[in-house]
Amino acid sequence: MEDRAIALERQFIERVLAQDFEDIGEGWDHKQLGLSDADFLGLFESQLKSRLLDLESRRMRARNQGFYTIGSSGHEGNAAYALATRPTDMAFLHYRSAAFMIERGRQVPGETQLWDMLLSFSASSDDPISGGRHKVLGSKTLFIPPQTSTIASHLPKAVGAALSIPLTDRLSINANMPKDSIVVCNFGDASANHASAQTAINAACWTAYQQVPLPLLFVCEDNGIGISTRTPKGWITANFSQRPGLKYFYCDGRDLLDTYRVGKQAADYARKHRKPVFLHVRTVRLMGHAGSDAEIAYMTKDYILQNEAQDPLLVTAQQLIEAKLLTPQSVIGLYHELKARISAIAMTVIHRPKLQTAAQAMASIIPPKLIPPTLVPTKLVSSKSNLKNCPSQAPMLSEAAFNKLMCADKLSLDKPVHMGKLINLTLTELMGRHDNIVVCGEDVGKKGGVYHVTSRLVERFGPNRVINTLLDETSILGLAIGMAHNGILPIPEIQFLAYVHNAEDQIRGEAATLSFFSNGQFTNPMVIRIAGLGYQKGFGGHFHNDNSFTLFRDIPGLILACPSNGEDAMAMLRECVRLAQEEQRVVIFLEPIALYMTRDLHQSGDNLWAGQYLPQANAPRLAYGELGQYGEGKDLCIISYGNGYYLSRQAENILSEQGIGVTVIDLRYLAPLNEAGIAEKARDCRHILIVDECRRSGSVSEAIITSLHEQLGDLCPPMARITAEDCFIPLADAATLPLPVRDTIVEAALALVTGELTAQAARAEHSAVTREKQS
Repeated sequence: MEDRAIALERQFIERVLAQDFEDIGEGWDHKQLGLSDADFLGLFESQLKSRLLDLESRRMRARNQGFYTIGSSGHEGNAAYALATRPTDMAFLHYRSAAFMIERGRQVPGETQLWDMLLSFSASSDDPISGGRHKVLGSKTLFIPPQTSTIASHLPKAVGAALSIPLTDRLSINANMPKDSIVVCNFGDASANHASAQTAINAACWTAYQQVPLPLLFVCEDNGIGISTRTPKGWITANFSQRPGLKYFYCDGRDLLDTYRVGKQAADYARKHRKPVFLHVRTVRLMGHAGSDAEIAYMTKDYILQNEAQDPLLVTAQQLIEAKLLTPQSVIGLYHELKARISAIAMTVIHRPKLQTAAQAMASIIPPKLIPPTLVPTKLVSSKSNLKNCPSQAPMLSEAAFNKLMCADKLSLDKPVHMGKLINLTLTELMGRHDNIVVCGEDVGKKGGVYHVTSRLVERFGPNRVINTLLDETSILGLAIGMAHNGILPIPEIQFLAYVHNAEDQIRGEAATLSFFSNGQFTNPMVIRIAGLGYQKGFGGHFHNDNSFTLFRDIPGLILACPSNGEDAMAMLRECVRLAQEEQRVVIFLEPIALYMTRDLHQSGDNLWAGQYLPQANAPRLAYGELGQYGEGKDLCIISYGNGYYLSRQAENILSEQGIGVTVIDLRYLAPLNEAGIAEKARDCRHILIVDECRRSGSVSEAIITSLHEQLGDLCPPMARITAEDCFIPLADAATLPLPVRDTIVEAALALVTGELTAQAARAEHSAVTREKQS
């Protein structure tokens, strides 16, 4: 069968010149729809550019000069709802949205969409959105965060971004989007079946059903197929036309004027009523899924030809000819003019620079720091407050404001309290200082969280800043990502570590990649609080005692913090908020559940694991990456974190009674590891024991051992590690069986130290005997 790209181009030219058109258009008059002649012609030009870019991308790929061929052919009608919305309406787009990008760019002076997109095709480092890291549709000036070949993972954050628009208005905080904006989010009919789409649309309905404002325009571009899998006829309508809280509109995406008419109605409805809308757009897919996709393998020839006869460019050309704005010859003349321009640009961009080094490729993994810092002060702060020990330079609460804020907790301020309470008080002060912090998650409101760590926050700050979400981790994280796009600092809570696996792509594929794929132009800073790790007694089993955080350790740019005690938790949470606000980082704050309520270390009543709350103005800063240390013994260095550090401190007490000098190191930050700091503290000790409460395979202890060998080489002391077994956590008294405990740490330490001493003695005796024989 003839190459369909060549065939489609030939058919377009022949059918326009012959005025051989299908009867598809609805017969709308562009002027009656409020479209000027110039805008109607501009829309058609955007459609043509999109199609010609698709064709050029395939020619570039054939010459090995381009690297992306998933096109927008058949979906060029999305130019219409680009015009029906505003350039300040944030748009989360799927990969068939080139015409939308081009048309929105037409509305903003200075945009060079053809140049920019061809740079992206050629993977040039001059590409203004990704810097050559991926072919993405995105633009800072057009309010389009970049998306890659995403399959619906952008829908949850679109919900969050839409909710943030009226929320920032209610909170009277600075926002990136105008308060009368809406959010646009498009996707395909196949993607509508994905769990991320289902959860996002459900969350939007759940929110709107409760009359919470949510100005969101979902657009499902329905071409009837996902790669080779057909969508059942009527499936999208049956699924989404009667959803509670969701207004449904339908248009024919092959007809540019019908799409503009209905698209404007849908956008205006979302804008006026502040409610979510589902715009169902019928489209047709042309030239296959991508350049490498041969449709003839799963479609009949007749079916392919029927699709091509529905080419939306033919429909628009017919409408323009009938409106006497263009003749058949001028349509083809415009086509050839744009084709020549695009080909000329393509031959230029292939000579533009490419990424040459790993350092260049990695440069945007970590977002740029904000200068000056943008922590948002609240009305409670004192203009004369002391800025000492406050790296954010944000004003502190006045003494009167602090006392008023903490009035309900005044009995907890003057005595040692457990970690859970110290985190709660820290959250309270942080929210009191910064109006743009919003806490969200399951049960974080009146219940105060499962472990009461968010207790009294909703009473103090109200439901706009302490948001009780539906039971869905993907929606929680999507809400956070979307809010972060609009000037809010989200602190979402995931109730248990095991639950985050339901939604990890929102962190791995969305939040953590945004700076990378946008060359640092878009960021979504946040602090994700997760209760986790093992050692809960008699409760929960695996799903409440998950001891694996391996999924976070290989996500570039992500920070993973894990306090072992309340005083550290207090200081580290403040530092994590600073990292998010000032350095725009995505931070995981992993809280050991079993230590939430722990007060004692060695014996009942010793209160050695409790701490007293220090207002931030009076508290020393605990800098990112700084290691904790207890003791200065040189016989053994124990390296641990979380529950393991707590147990290692107990083991140290026993070992010291046996004359073994121990230094205990608390890692505090588990990703990235402070490898140089660990090596510096461990190098002077005679033995090293790593206590890792997580599973033996894939645990952080593997990285520590590797790092120490790499850094210390032959000078590395003898090492051993004790880890959890490769096992899920069982229930009740069996919960600690797979985990390190105090006594097994002591045994491992003694085996390492005394075993090495025995070996040294044996080597010394052997040497002495050898010397005696030689003499």
